[in-house]
Amino acid sequence: MISRSLARALLVSVALLTAGGLLAGCNTDQASLATNAKANQPVPPKLIAAMAEKDMDLQSPILVRLFKQEAELEVWKQTRSGQFALLKTYPICRWSGDLGPKVREGDRQAPEGFYSINPSQMNPQSAYYLSFNTGYPNAFDKALGRTGSQLMVHGDCSSRGCYAMTDEQIAEIYSLGRESFFGGQKAFQLQAYPFKMTPVNMARHRNNPNMPFWKMIKQGYDHFEVTRQEPKVDFCEKKYVFDAAKPADAKRDPVFDASAKCPAYVIPEEIASAVREKQAKDEAEYARLVAKGTPVARMNTGIDGGMHKIFAAKIPEGSTGLSESAEGTTLQMLAMAKAPGTIPGHVNPPKPNLDVAASAPAPQEEPVVAVSAPATGPRVASAAPAEKSSSGGFFSNLGRKMGFGTADTTATTTPAPQATASVAPAAQTSTTPATAASRLKAAVTRFVPGQDKSKDAAKDTPKPAAVAAKTAEPAKPDTRLAATRPALKPSVSDGAGDSAPMMAGAAPVVQSNSFDSRFSAVK
Repeated sequence: MISRSLARALLVSVALLTAGGLLAGCNTDQASLATNAKANQPVPPKLIAAMAEKDMDLQSPILVRLFKQEAELEVWKQTRSGQFALLKTYPICRWSGDLGPKVREGDRQAPEGFYSINPSQMNPQSAYYLSFNTGYPNAFDKALGRTGSQLMVHGDCSSRGCYAMTDEQIAEIYSLGRESFFGGQKAFQLQAYPFKMTPVNMARHRNNPNMPFWKMIKQGYDHFEVTRQEPKVDFCEKKYVFDAAKPADAKRDPVFDASAKCPAYVIPEEIASAVREKQAKDEAEYARLVAKGTPVARMNTGIDGGMHKIFAAKIPEGSTGLSESAEGTTLQMLAMAKAPGTIPGHVNPPKPNLDVAASAPAPQEEPVVAVSAPATGPRVASAAPAEKSSSGGFFSNLGRKMGFGTADTTATTTPAPQATASVAPAAQTSTTPATAASRLKAAVTRFVPGQDKSKDAAKDTPKPAAVAAKTAEPAKPDTRLAATRPALKPSVSDGAGDSAPMMAGAAPVVQSNSFDSRFSAVK
C-alpha cells in the first residue's frame, strides 16, 4: 500500500513538472492548470453523452474550425474509427475586422488560415475568463511579413482581432482541449475561414481581392472534407501545402521552408483523387451560379466584424454586421430564445468604422432605389396640400393619428434616402456636389443599425412645399430586448444567470479526469 502511494505521488510530481514546463509560454505569471478552478471544470454530462452516441472517447483528439460569415466555431472529435466527426457547433459572440486574413499588428483583423494549438498556448489565467492562443503568425504569415501577436479565442464576448465566445462557451471548449491533451494529443489544429467554402459562397465573393488566398486554404478545407482526417500542413514558396508525402524513390521526408522553393513531394493518390472529384463538382456548381447571375456580395470594409444572430437578438439595436443570419430567421424571432451563455453588459454590436466611412467614396444609388419611388412625387403630396397649415383640421389630425398623410409616413416607407431626393421637384433639387460631411453621413446611414435614414436625407435635400409641414418626433428604438440580457456574469460556482441557460459543466461528472483529483497528492 505504501509503495503504491509513493509511486502515485512520484507520477503526479512528474505530471506537475511537465504541465509547468508546457505552460511556460502562456501569457501569464506562473500559470498553473492544476490549481485553477476555471481551467479544471469537467466536461458537461450532455457533451459526454453526445460523445458516447457518436462513438467518441472523452480524451480522443479534437479539431476546431471557425467561420466568420456564419459566426460559428465547430469542435470536431475523433471517433473510434479514426475519422473526425462534428461534436458541437458554438455560435461566436463577437469577432472583429473584415473578411480576410490578418496582415499587420493593430488592423483588428481576426486571423484566417491553419494553426496548431499545443498545451503551452492554453491560458488558464486569461483576463477574458479562459483563452487559448491561435498561434498567429504561422510560418506562412511570417514569410509574407505579416505581424500581430496574442490573437486568441477567449471569453467575455469582446474582440480586438480575436474570436470571442461567452464565458460558459469557452469553459466548455477549453475542457475539450484539455482532455484531448490528457489523451495524448500533442496539439490540435485550428482552421479559420472567412465562410464555409461552398460553391455559393465562393460565387458570391468572386470579386473579393482575397479570393486567391481563399482558394489556397480551400485546398485544406477540401482535404478535410473528403478524408475526415486532420490534414498535414506544410509551407513552401509562400503558400500552403496539404498532406505532402515523400516520393516513392525518396530516402527521406521532404523538408519544407515557407520562404524557400518547394522540395519534391507527392500527395497520396487516394487523397488527391477524392479532392479532384470534389473540386470538379464545386467548380461546375460555381460556374452554374455565376452564369445565372448570382449577386456579388457587397464590400462592407467599414463594418467592424460580426456577431452571431442569437447574440445580436439580445442587444438593443443589435446587428450581425458581416455575419449573416440564416434565411427565414430574424432577430425578432430569436429575441426570446435563450443565449448560449452570459452576455456582458459592455458588449457592442458590429458598427461601421467612421474613419473608413469618411474616407470612402460617396455611395452609388442602387438601381432598385431609383425605381422604387413614383416619379410624380411622394404619396404625402396629395394627402397634405401645400396651402394647408401644419395643424390641419379635425379630419386631417385624425388621419395623422391613424398614420395617414404625414411626412414621416412617406419617409419611413421610402426604401433609401436617395428615393426622397429623387422625387423632389426639379426646380428645388440642389446641384451642389456631395461634401465630405455628406459622404460620411451617407456611409453611416448605410451601415449603422437603427439609423434614421429619412431624417438625414431630409437635411441634405430641400423639401418641396408639400412636405414642409412639421414632422413628428422619430420613433425611439425598441429597448425591450435589453431585459433579456443578464446584468452580471455568472461566477464559476454559481453558474449562469436566470436569463442564460445553466451549463451542464457546472456539476462535476468524471472526477478521474479533473486536474484536482489527478494532482491532489501533492496539494
